[in-house]
Amino acid sequence: MFTRLVTLIGLIVFFCLLVATPAQGAPLVPVPNVNIGVEAANNPRDVALSLQVLFVLTVLSLAPSILIMMTSFTRIIVVLSFLRSALATQQMPPNQVLVGLALFLTFFTMSPYWDEVNQNALQPYMAGRMTQDTALTAALKPMREFMFKQTRENDLALFVNISEAPRPNSPDDVPTTTLIPAFVISELKTAFQIGFLIYIPFIVIDMVVASTLMSMGMMMVPPVMISLPFKILLFILVDGWHLVVRSLMTSFN
Repeated sequence: MFTRLVTLIGLIVFFCLLVATPAQGAPLVPVPNVNIGVEAANNPRDVALSLQVLFVLTVLSLAPSILIMMTSFTRIIVVLSFLRSALATQQMPPNQVLVGLALFLTFFTMSPYWDEVNQNALQPYMAGRMTQDTALTAALKPMREFMFKQTRENDLALFVNISEAPRPNSPDDVPTTTLIPAFVISELKTAFQIGFLIYIPFIVIDMVVASTLMSMGMMMVPPVMISLPFKILLFILVDGWHLVVRSLMTSFN
């Protein structure tokens, strides 16, 4: 109690010294003065700069959605979630580990396309050899190429018909706003197909264990508790992480 009282008194004294008036001397610790305000634009250049800042802030706020919806992240994280559910290991591996692994696999998968974006769009734009609109078009080109490779024709036709747009004659005629949702549902379908194949061997183990326990009259023992070690053992023996990651990486080729 005495220690807490001394600490409280010390904090009060420090605060008093900090906010001391000029008549009592300069404050020991300078306190910065930060002013944030909105002023009227004096010329069109100020307006353009403000719009550019607003655009950058918008892109930064949408960056997670862009990463998820326009890359391989969706398929990878859904398959890894299916794998954890099939193993019935509750929170093992933790969500942070699954998301981190999915991110690094996404960086590995998308690195050729991002290198093309850097060489053909970002670097020329930063060097002043390309306008913003031209750089954005050049940056979208490799990303659209990746999404077209992974998108099914019937999924793309679905959104083209819903938008009531004219029938495209080439991939260049397909708007990006139509391509992205078609790509996402194609990725979800592929991820669910891989997840179904992952579930099959573990379901067989659950059925064998449940049948064995019922035949032995051990109905009060949860089958999941007995089958979990066998699932983990099977997953280790077949080098499961290697097989899953290899299947995921080859599915993008």
